[in-house]
Amino acid sequence: MRIKYAGILLGLTLSVSSFAQDTVLRSEAVTESTITTNGKTETTLKSPPASAISPTINTSNSDLCTFGVAGAVQTQILGISTGTQFTDENCERLKNSKTLYDMGMKVAAVSLMCQDTRVFNAMMDAGTPCPIDGMIGEEAKRAWEAEKRQEEGGLDETTKDTAVAGSGVAGLLALLLLL
Repeated sequence: MRIKYAGILLGLTLSVSSFAQDTVLRSEAVTESTITTNGKTETTLKSPPASAISPTINTSNSDLCTFGVAGAVQTQILGISTGTQFTDENCERLKNSKTLYDMGMKVAAVSLMCQDTRVFNAMMDAGTPCPIDGMIGEEAKRAWEAEKRQEEGGLDETTKDTAVAGSGVAGLLALLLLL
C-alpha cells in the first residue's frame, strides 16, 4: 500500500510541475503621450575687457644704476599703460668713485664721495675734511671753514629784497585771513 501511495504522490507531483510549466501569465500595457514644449532660450556672454599690461625693465643680475617703474589702468572702454626709468645718482656716485680709486686717483674718489652731505659731515666729524681746490688735510679744513663763514656772513642784496617781499606777501595773506 505504501508503494501505491508513493506512486500516486509521484504522479501528482509530476502533473502539477508540468501544469505549472504550461501556465504563462502575460501582461501588456500601451501608453500614448504627446509632449509640446514652447520656450525661448537666450545666451548672454560676458567677458572681461582686454588688459592693459605695462612692460618692465629687467635689471636683475646687471650692473645698472637704473630701475624701471610701470603702471597700467584698464576700464571697460579704455586702457592706458605707461612706464619710465629712473637713475639712482648715489649708485652712479659709488661706481664712479670706485673706478677713480681703482685707477689710483684716491683724492678724486674721496672728493666725489664728499658730494653726498652725509659723507661730507662724516669726514668733517672724523677730522679728515673733504678735499677742496686741490687742498687736503688741515689746509682743506681751513678752506672749508672760510667758505662756511662766507656763506653765513650775510645775505646779498638780491636775497634781502626777496626776503622783504616774501614777508610782505605773507603779511598781506595773514591780514586777508583775519577779515
